[in-house]
Amino acid sequence: MIDCQILYRVADTLNGRKGAAPETSYVASLYHKGTDAICKKIAEEAAETIMAAKDKDRLHLVRETADLWFHSLILLSQFGLGPDDVLAELHRREGISGIDEKKSRGNA
Repeated sequence: MIDCQILYRVADTLNGRKGAAPETSYVASLYHKGTDAICKKIAEEAAETIMAAKDKDRLHLVRETADLWFHSLILLSQFGLGPDDVLAELHRREGISGIDEKKSRGNA
């Protein structure tokens, strides 16, 4: 199994790009454009992930999922959040039925 510390290293790098000049970094340019631009990029990557799955292209699916995760980390960072916040939520949900978990959020 690959060490999940990569999530923390990527998150640290993304946080470091927050103050960078937009013309020097793709990530800095997304932060500069704001939340709407980051969300638009996530929507694009989610659509590409879906298409890779529909095409049954495993390598493409992995690559698009990596793009989706990467851009999701940017969005989390935009709000002062990171991998620990998502991992804590997954830990909270572990062992709970998806149906029960959704009911607990009022999304049933």
